Amino acid sequence: MWKFKDLPYERPNVGAFKKQVKAMMKAVENAPTYEAQKASLKMLEKLIMEFYSMGSIAHIRYDMNTKDEFYGEEKKFWDKTIPSLLPLQKKMLEMWIHLKFRKEFEAEYGDVIFKDAEAQIRLADKKLMLSMIQESKLTTEYAKLTASCSTEFNGEKCNFYGLLKYMQNDDREIRKAAFTEWAKLYEGISQRLDEIYEHLIKLRCGMAEKIGMSSYIEMAYLDRGRYDYTPADAARFRESVKKYVVPAAHKLYLEQEKRIGADKLHYYDESYFYADGNPDPIGTKDELVEKAAQMYRELSAETGEFFDFMKEHEMFDLETRDGKRMGGYCSQVANKLSPFIFSNFNGTSADVDVLTHEAGHAFQGYLAMRTIPWREMMHAPMEICEVHSMSMEHFTYPWMDKFFEEGAAKYRYSHLQNAFRVIPYLVAVDDFQHRVFEKPDMSREERYATWKQIEKEYLPWRDYDGNEFLEKGGFWMQKQHIFLYPFYYIEYALAQTCAFDFYIKMDKDHKAAWEDYLRLCKAGGSVGYFELLKIANLNNPFEEETVKNMTEAIMKKIEELAI
Repeated sequence: MWKFKDLPYERPNVGAFKKQVKAMMKAVENAPTYEAQKASLKMLEKLIMEFYSMGSIAHIRYDMNTKDEFYGEEKKFWDKTIPSLLPLQKKMLEMWIHLKFRKEFEAEYGDVIFKDAEAQIRLADKKLMLSMIQESKLTTEYAKLTASCSTEFNGEKCNFYGLLKYMQNDDREIRKAAFTEWAKLYEGISQRLDEIYEHLIKLRCGMAEKIGMSSYIEMAYLDRGRYDYTPADAARFRESVKKYVVPAAHKLYLEQEKRIGADKLHYYDESYFYADGNPDPIGTKDELVEKAAQMYRELSAETGEFFDFMKEHEMFDLETRDGKRMGGYCSQVANKLSPFIFSNFNGTSADVDVLTHEAGHAFQGYLAMRTIPWREMMHAPMEICEVHSMSMEHFTYPWMDKFFEEGAAKYRYSHLQNAFRVIPYLVAVDDFQHRVFEKPDMSREERYATWKQIEKEYLPWRDYDGNEFLEKGGFWMQKQHIFLYPFYYIEYALAQTCAFDFYIKMDKDHKAAWEDYLRLCKAGGSVGYFELLKIANLNNPFEEETVKNMTEAIMKKIEELAI
């Protein structure tokens, strides 16, 4: 039986791969019948999946230890190789657009592959190759720099995630001290992070200019597959959040201030939910994984099969280590039809959130790789992918007793609040990125001032207790998405709005809600964003009424769960 740690890795021969792809493309183009064409397309997809699976293995193993010299070199290889394949990628996109039996394919599978190909072909331009390589170097430096940061605190060596654990400590002085060290770490590397971001802004704007786009915003929207909504729609959504969610969230923070007995709620208090301490999960990493396995077996046959597979093949890396990349994500090793969950456990409730949120992504990927016939249709728009993950957090509420025992009710109450209260921050990050790329020549001081202004609009409760670096607007640089995944953040807010739809429905009819969710997961990216919302019977978050109704419903549920 294979396990991730034992999977063989071999740097592929790129020249041979290109020749094989070109030969398979010729077979697709010359296929005499529709069935023959489909067979050739399947062979081409298998070839591509084998190739990119090596890239996935290399990237994951590098993230597991950014000090590993071998995988450090392999990361550099892939950072150069992916952009070098742009001309070939463009030819493949053109192949799809001009399929001899396109009408027959559309009749059987729909037109989403062709819409994607027509949109993405604008980005598959060899003019971008060198810029993409430079971009990869800069983002790798960001990830390595933040992963290498650590400090001695409370007798142990702590990275950013280790300090966040202490920012939930029962002792307010410890929370404050951990916060001070956390801010110091960022301030210590802020000059280089500023330089990296300035290079990225210039580089990304140059990329948009090279392919004739009006701005990097236009390019980013296309790259993110946002065919169904525009920057103006995103701005309207942010305004709805500002109108309904911000005042409601502010009310909840003021209630928390009283609940924990704080004279004034500071940033290091925001994660501290109860005067007698936050509920922490009970058990080691392995014990938590086993509890998750039990939970998923009880939730449904599909989730049980999925999680047992992940456990059996050890498709997790969950523990925080020196040199390990920050953050958490769900990736995949396509040739094994397997997702992979990467995270940094820190002993708080966030560890359980990984076993629900990232597992939601992984579950959908596991289903898609087994039920959707074409690779290009497996991946839903990111606004929907985050619905998969965030909804799973709510679907698993009934099993939280396994992880928190007598603290389960406290967890559910705090989790629901936090899921709601974070929405203003999510759209604040989106607003920041729009403002930065609307005025890409702004100075460092202007960027800090811009974030500070955004905080006043979306996070009026935020108080850094006089920390000079954060008070001037330095908080934005702790969000890795701004550096690594530009414009990827509003998806979380849109998705949470839809996940709350599921939450409200599951309270009334859990079976119907789960069937809607399962149907959404199995649909993958077979149709566009708004069609997927209809498939799952979800409301459109771009409509102001949706945000208003969601806010009222969740505030009512929060009141019902109050502890």
